[in-house]
Amino acid sequence: MADHPSVEKRHRQSLKRRTRNIEIKSRLRTLVKKARQAIEAKNSEAAASQIQTVNKALGKAVSKGVVKKNTASRWLSRLSRSAHRSKSAS
Repeated sequence: MADHPSVEKRHRQSLKRRTRNIEIKSRLRTLVKKARQAIEAKNSEAAASQIQTVNKALGKAVSKGVVKKNTASRWLSRLSRSAHRSKSAS
């Protein structure tokens, strides 16, 4: 690593951001997993509330720059589509 104050500060900042991003992504994956489980359990009320929670978390992650907008949109679309399919199949 370079021995320049601004480089050292940038490195510290990147480490902080990295840990924050990892935490946010982990939380997102957990929320998506819970939503999928609710969908598979054919529990439409729980699935709807889980999808709403995922939507809120994805929006926040997009605003923080952790996840790209199209990626978040794709994840939410797939969840909603699978929920709708399981609802109509029942």
